[in-house]
Amino acid sequence: MPSRLNPYISFDGDARQAMEFYKEVFGGTLSLNTYGDIGGADAGDAAEKIMHGMLETTGGFTLMGADNPPGTQHSPGNNVSVSVSGEDAAELRGYWDGLCGGGTVSVPLEKQMWGDVFGMCTDRFGITWLVNISTPEG
Repeated sequence: MPSRLNPYISFDGDARQAMEFYKEVFGGTLSLNTYGDIGGADAGDAAEKIMHGMLETTGGFTLMGADNPPGTQHSPGNNVSVSVSGEDAAELRGYWDGLCGGGTVSVPLEKQMWGDVFGMCTDRFGITWLVNISTPEG
């Protein structure tokens, strides 16, 4: 799979409804994972909230979104970040290194509980970036 760049929207508890709405508008395939799916019993009150949603359309659009993680504040107007994802670890690590330069790392680029390598940083211009390196299937 080639690397992709797409918007990632944070929601204040209504990610499921929003992502289902976007599916109605754009069509395509929607996948939703809850905090409970990923974190199991540790998810608490957030178990049914969306940890990661992805809509892929036949027209080539990709839109990702999630409910804010527990304990974080939702900031309307500042709730869009940019996701870069794929399987090419060297390419994606290069992007990560460039984006972090002069910025702030909030989640180090390392293996996560869902199996992928993931990191989050804010670049020197204040843009939040999510980098996810998928484990190749097969």
